[in-house]
Parts: sequence; structure tokens; C-alpha cells
Amino acid sequence: MQVFLRMPLTALALVSAAAVAQDAYEPPRTISGHPDFQGFWTNASLTTLQRAVNYEEFGLVIPDEQLEEVTANNHQNVRQATDDNQVQGALPDGSDLARGRGYNAFWVDPGSRFGVIDGQARTSWITFPKNGRIPFSEQGNELRREYRARFFGNYGPEGRSLGERCIIGFGGTGGPLMNNVLYNNLYQIVQTDDYFMILVEMVHDTRIIPIGGEHRPAELAPWLGDSVANWDGDTLVIESINLHPLQAPQNAAPITEQGKIVERLTRIADDEILYEFTVNDPVYYTQEWGGEMVFNGTDTMPYEYACHEGNYGLEGILAGARRLELLGED
Repeated sequence: MQVFLRMPLTALALVSAAAVAQDAYEPPRTISGHPDFQGFWTNASLTTLQRAVNYEEFGLVIPDEQLEEVTANNHQNVRQATDDNQVQGALPDGSDLARGRGYNAFWVDPGSRFGVIDGQARTSWITFPKNGRIPFSEQGNELRREYRARFFGNYGPEGRSLGERCIIGFGGTGGPLMNNVLYNNLYQIVQTDDYFMILVEMVHDTRIIPIGGEHRPAELAPWLGDSVANWDGDTLVIESINLHPLQAPQNAAPITEQGKIVERLTRIADDEILYEFTVNDPVYYTQEWGGEMVFNGTDTMPYEYACHEGNYGLEGILAGARRLELLGED
């Protein structure tokens, strides 16, 4: 692993961080001379986009002397160690359903370690603002409440999440920004001189991003946004606007038609990509916010995510809702 020095983690530092990192490492290059990002990568980690309340005492970095204990006590590691308190070899008796889980710990793969950047174990990917939380405005929170009231429910398939409907991935894995979630955190990157393709394991999302192109007409608002990329030295900068109107309010980083998400990818080691992001929207947020994470190289290749095949869960949810209506229950 390469070690590089960084400026304080502010919005200004985030812009210059990649330049410092690329000076410390010579990446493999394509025939045209650009860094070669191709391969399989994962952002699985105990670190989450926003800082959990129980880590507020640490700030951004978990102290080295407490890292082992904090890692062992993380709820995901406890869940894996106990397999949700299921008896090994015994069939589930349904008690796990009462805790709101449709399957036990065997089926999830969130990662077992916190993300490490600059040798520091991070409590959140967000580095600014300092509290590690998304700075939603009052108007932004109201928009999110209105969206949930309008679309979330069991009146029809449109009321279920986009992930349940197999349209785009759960939790914002597809981007922009590309967030880590409970499982299926693998990505494949293929690039040419003209396009940068990111295949996402979760719900087999695919981002095909033109390099050096222009944004589409504003009337077009595709799933995963309208993204274009350009090279800034050895860093690939991706700018995304105009998310699909059904994705934008529930994206990992919600934005309106006035918003913009910028992602920066820099190879900092043979097995690491530094992934930086900034989010700006005058409606949803009180300020610009952003952060960084690391994508780690892996030999593991994703399985096909055949979402709709045998997907009787959605049918069962809606059938149950119709039954409750017949019984006169909410």
C-alpha cells in the first residue's frame, strides 16, 4: 500500500487530494497514456456514508488503540458472528422475521473492516461537514417527506422501492455517488478512450459515461443521471446532473434539476482507487458536502443479479395488502 500525505479534509483539500496522491504512485496506463482502471473492485466496508451516532465521539477517525474493539463490536460483525442468533443446522422458526429481516446473516456481505484512508480507519465517508452527516435543508427534508408520502406504500408496485422493483440498485450503489450497502458491493470497470463503463453488481446497473462529451438536453433525465467525464491529469472527473425524477429524491445524494454531483477517481496503488465526491444542490442542502472512500481491487467476479426471476416477494407484499383491505385494516 502506498502512503501519501494529505491536506486537511475540507472541500478545498478534496479537490487537491488526488493531485497529491497521483504524485506518489505511478499507475498502469492504457495505450493512450491514461491510467488504467479496468478490473474488478469493491467498496464493501463497515464504514458508512454518514457517521453513526455511536461514533460521534471519535469524529472522522477511529483511534488506533480502540479500532480492534470497535470493529469487533460493530453490529454487522456481531450479526455475522452470531448468525442472527440462529442455531447452526436448524431451520429458521420465523423469529428472525419479527426482527424485520427476511433472511439471516448468512446471506449478507457488508464487509468486516472499516475503510482505511491515509492509514486512518474512518467512521464515515463524508468528510465535510465535520459532523459526517448530510446537511439537509428544511426544504430538502420536506421534499423527501412528500415523496415518501406519495410513492411509498402497498397500493401498487409503484409504492415499493426502486430496488424491490429491480429498476436500479438498493441504497445508491449505482451512483452517483456509488455507496456501499449490505451486500453485492462489486464493480467492474471497462474503459476506452471515449467511454468509461462501470458495471454494478447490485441489480446489474451499468453506467456508460462518455469521456470528453457534453451533457444531453435537459429534458432527458435517465436512471443514474446524465454523466460526462473528463481527465484532470491522472484523475477521471465525472459530472452528473438530471437524475431520473423517481430516483432523484431517494438517491444516496438527492438532487433537483439545479443540483450536481462530481466524482473523482484516482489510482493510488495497485489495488486501490481513491474515490472522491462532492454534492451541490441549493434546494436539498444548506451547503456543499462531500467526502472520499477507497475501492479495493479484488479477484472476485460478480454473479449475475437476476432480480425478477422468481421474485415472488413483490407479489406477496401486494397480495397481503389487498387482503388487509378486504378485512378493513390499514
